[in-house]
Amino acid sequence: MSTILVTGGAGYVGSHACKALAAAGHTPVVFDNLDRGHREFVRWGPLEEGDIRDGARLDAVFARHRIDAVMHFAALAYVGESVSEPAVYYRNNVGGTLELLDAMRRAGVERLVFSSTCATYGVPARMPITEDLPQQPINPYGATKLMIERVLRDYDAAYGLRSVSLRYFNAAGCDPDGEVGEDHDPETHLIPRVLMAADGTLPHVEVFGTDYPTPDGTCLRDYIHVADLADGHLRALDYLARGGATTAINLGTGRAFSVREVIGAAERVTGRRIPVRAGPRREGDPPVLVADATRARDEIGFAARYTEIEPIVATAWRWHGRRRR
Repeated sequence: MSTILVTGGAGYVGSHACKALAAAGHTPVVFDNLDRGHREFVRWGPLEEGDIRDGARLDAVFARHRIDAVMHFAALAYVGESVSEPAVYYRNNVGGTLELLDAMRRAGVERLVFSSTCATYGVPARMPITEDLPQQPINPYGATKLMIERVLRDYDAAYGLRSVSLRYFNAAGCDPDGEVGEDHDPETHLIPRVLMAADGTLPHVEVFGTDYPTPDGTCLRDYIHVADLADGHLRALDYLARGGATTAINLGTGRAFSVREVIGAAERVTGRRIPVRAGPRREGDPPVLVADATRARDEIGFAARYTEIEPIVATAWRWHGRRRR
């Protein structure tokens, strides 16, 4: 089968994608500087340490492994940090991607699956979110991902480098087998923070806004299990191998759950009462974010297996428990 370069493959979503690639018979070669990734997450193929902004290092890796295609996860991804340090985000996310794409061109590699985000849409005018809605990101992180999508379209038109940009929604859960999981520092995602409040690592979980125009007053989000995300990347890779054209596709479940519903699911899974503190809304948080998953189904044959919140939380709790021991 193919040898796939996985940039950022020591991170949360990238490591799950490596497991899926190996299960499908591919060889994932992880390229990661380990600044925010984890060496112990590299379990299904070789690790090449390096920074995507280092063109010479990339050239050496492409030459050594005879890469067939690339999955590109390497990026800085904290919204707040992107606001305070936009120069770092543009230099790393956009500049690094340009170095990667030019190394691909030098190596004759013409297929890429890109980890994009629903943050490129900003605050959408309607729900569910379809891929043809205007993309108006409200923070530098989302803006870097949108710029990369534009670069990819231009590189296809000029150089024949075909790509799929996967705009995914709220990544959640952990590997059902417990081999890899979610380990960020700092941790900003809701589900792990709720579980940290459940085990006492945090004194409480803060709910940012309880007066939204939603059934229980808290934000509604489309939570997609990380194993489903990995499957979506594999299907996008297969689509490109069959000659598929450059495109952008939402990865979500098409269902949304509120913050209070997530907390309730966590209480049922853990059997513990979770302390909650209500806080003010965060600027730029839409009341609802949910994907229209039609294109994913029609173009790459993707359908999420995890569509209920409680099983998603359960996989995260199993991983969380292993990390505590």
